[in-house]
Amino acid sequence: MMSQAATCRQRVLIIDDQKTNLKILGDILRQDVDVILAQSAEQGLRKAIDYHPDLILLDVLMPDISGFELIKTLKHQSQTSSIPVIFITALNDSSHEEQGLHLGACDYIYKPFHTAIVQARVRLHLQLARQRRMLEQLAHIDPLTGIANRRKYAQVLDLFWRSAVRQQSPLSIVMLDIDHFKEYNDHYGHAAGDKILHQVANTLKESLKRPNDFIARYGGEEFVILLPESSEEGSRQLIEQSLQQVTDLQIRHDYSPVSDIITLSAGGVSCMPAKEQPLEAAIKPADDMLYQAKQQGKNRLCWAS
Repeated sequence: MMSQAATCRQRVLIIDDQKTNLKILGDILRQDVDVILAQSAEQGLRKAIDYHPDLILLDVLMPDISGFELIKTLKHQSQTSSIPVIFITALNDSSHEEQGLHLGACDYIYKPFHTAIVQARVRLHLQLARQRRMLEQLAHIDPLTGIANRRKYAQVLDLFWRSAVRQQSPLSIVMLDIDHFKEYNDHYGHAAGDKILHQVANTLKESLKRPNDFIARYGGEEFVILLPESSEEGSRQLIEQSLQQVTDLQIRHDYSPVSDIITLSAGGVSCMPAKEQPLEAAIKPADDMLYQAKQQGKNRLCWAS
């Protein structure tokens, strides 16, 4: 059916109230994908949120909630809105098919099932899902440094912020800037400057310890780091170590009045996000601290108290 040698196995969620249909479709697909089964709309919605499958096969006619009603919910939930849905139906009715497509379905599979047709339709939409995900990832990567870009940062900050509000956990935000980068570019050339941006970005990225710690290129020679569920003491210690690791690269900068090597200035804040607090109010102290670090002579970290 499809080659998965070079990629992780994709997941298909099948939602159908008939056990026979679940077994038939599961047997058809299980060799090539990880199959998740749900026997009701409620169970299907829960599994779609928990497992975030690459594709959903959804029965149109179910006793509790119809497939048409469930797809409306799926498309309005942020966690599931992008998952493609193929309707399963025994109704060979163009008006039903039109309704399903208007609601966001990408295709139809008709009963009784024909193995080759089921495999072909699932293969096509899994391939499209894989390509769409690759494009989304590329849209969120800074091409010069290979780390996340500012668009991705905005999404992750919003996600971390809402999570911190729910869990009442701290979030640390850090802004970092390469000292006297303009002088470096002017004297060594833009190609050398681009190389420095890449080296610094990846050194900072490697200095982060936990899977959820996040770094992005904010713009120009400026970076931003997000440290969820991290106290002020732990965050400051980590950033101090990160700055030292950049210093340890010993990249010559003979035109810097601060040092003869590349250094960074950084400003940070640790906050306990509140629901009514705007994001901008939390970010501003980190930006202010970066400005203070520069005013105090650069090559240092300042933290909002």
